[in-house]
Amino acid sequence: MKLLEAYSIKNLLLRNRIVMPPMCMWQAENDGLANQKHRIHYATRAVGGVGLIIVEATAVSPEGRIEPKDLGIWNEDQQTALKALVDDCHPYGAKMALQLAHAGRKGFDNANLLAPSALAFSSDYGIPHELTKQEILQKVDDFKAAALRAVQAGFDLIEVHAAHGYLIHEFLSPIANKRTDEFGGSTENRVRFLKLILESIRAVLPSIPLQIRVSASDFTAGGIDVHEMVRIVNQVKNYLDLVHVSSGGLTENPVKSYPGYQVEFSRIIKEQCGIPTIAVGLIDHPDLAEEIIENGRADLVALGRALLRNPYWTLNVAHAKEVDTFIPPMYERGFK
Repeated sequence: MKLLEAYSIKNLLLRNRIVMPPMCMWQAENDGLANQKHRIHYATRAVGGVGLIIVEATAVSPEGRIEPKDLGIWNEDQQTALKALVDDCHPYGAKMALQLAHAGRKGFDNANLLAPSALAFSSDYGIPHELTKQEILQKVDDFKAAALRAVQAGFDLIEVHAAHGYLIHEFLSPIANKRTDEFGGSTENRVRFLKLILESIRAVLPSIPLQIRVSASDFTAGGIDVHEMVRIVNQVKNYLDLVHVSSGGLTENPVKSYPGYQVEFSRIIKEQCGIPTIAVGLIDHPDLAEEIIENGRADLVALGRALLRNPYWTLNVAHAKEVDTFIPPMYERGFK
């Protein structure tokens, strides 16, 4: 079963192709520190056999939190707390990634929202401050500093959150970005902020595997579609090792979801950009996950809700397929 085969990303070897995607837990205190709840949550999935765990959206600066109880990585105390989390997971064979994020106009604090343009996400949110060029460059530095802290905390891979209507996605989409300077207008200009972030991370961490999460469609007229996302990815793929393909989040337009509803986006980006991808989106059956890998529609498969319901999903699939190498010794009797 290819789903259970090892997979290499740059110099990083995953024990299988199963990914736990980033899912916000909102269990930190206002200090943004990872705590025992986070450590138990993620270590359980490591014990459960997941190949790559991507820790939830972690803010690169205080105003970048989606909710006040988000994780943060803008100071050394947060780095230390995240190191304890990583140290809990590594002994059980999982590789660890951190998603670096900034909420942009979808932050919790209406008085301190930032965005490429002064356009509110909805009537429930305040009008954001339109970033100056100097402030944009400061956000680039925030992402770079956060990436350095993440690696010092022991993370094996960095994911930059460029999806779901948050700050980087806001720059990428012409719906949210109405700038007339070098950060708005053409696709090349709208990609500039993301490109500077990836450039700055690569400059200080040239050997670390680096990926982005993208929304391949805004599901809104005048926004990003998968063909525009192909153009975006092609402009930054030289900095990347993987693209984690999701969709939506920029507007309130509803998305019709079903098992595997985003997989076609993954296939198109993988084929047209020539870069490995992670597929995600209501994938919870092993046959669907295997079909995606077997037919080359993605290189890795992320299971979100399935792993929330059952942290031992991977062990159960491995046992059913008689691939018992992932089963920790203390659990072996449960699989005999």
